[in-house]
Amino acid sequence: MEEKKKRIEIIDAARGFAVIMMVIHHALYNSAAFLGAPWWFYSNPVFDTLQAFFIGLFIIVSGISSRFSRGNIERGAIVIVIAVIITYVTNRMDMPIFFGILHLLGALMLFYGLTRKLWDKIPRKVAPYIYIALLILSVLARMLLSPSSENPMIQDLLSVFGWRQPGFVSYDYQPVFPWIFIFLLGTWAGEYIREGRFPARFYEMQAPFFSLVGRYALHIYVLHQPVLFGITMLIAYLIA
Repeated sequence: MEEKKKRIEIIDAARGFAVIMMVIHHALYNSAAFLGAPWWFYSNPVFDTLQAFFIGLFIIVSGISSRFSRGNIERGAIVIVIAVIITYVTNRMDMPIFFGILHLLGALMLFYGLTRKLWDKIPRKVAPYIYIALLILSVLARMLLSPSSENPMIQDLLSVFGWRQPGFVSYDYQPVFPWIFIFLLGTWAGEYIREGRFPARFYEMQAPFFSLVGRYALHIYVLHQPVLFGITMLIAYLIA
């Protein structure tokens, strides 16, 4: 019987670190929104930069992991179903999340599962330069272009891709552009990692706590905000 491949702990650890940072970020938001903490406590140049970093880390790790999976379509579909449930629940709470990180990751996993063979045709030595160029172009396009439409369906699509339309409200908003190219960079790096071409130290590094969190990242992400919200409301009641 073929020996099962050992998990690469540092990948789980990176995912776990990103999830913990997201939990802290949401805790800071709750403090500002419901407990009267100043808004700079949640949003300031330092924290905003860190937020972009750990979201990017989470997405690139998801891209790496997609190289190890033959079930990206199934994984993507499961994540999208969970994301739709979150949309329903948060909409009922008047804090709608219509295209947050889970919607994005589910869509990217599904998209990659359906188009993987196309991306594999790009020569490996060229691929990262193409993805980085498209990343920069997509950022510039979001900054310089302002497409709009009177059609509600097209408006929703434009918002999903990165051009937020008037009336579109989402308390967690992570559009396709530019994150899809970060994801694809992860898939490119993931192939080298899967083939064992990174330095030996990479495969030996361990961070047990972060690795454990990373293995249960989806569970933690789904459950953390209800728990945080409950704690926040309890604190608000006690200090009222």
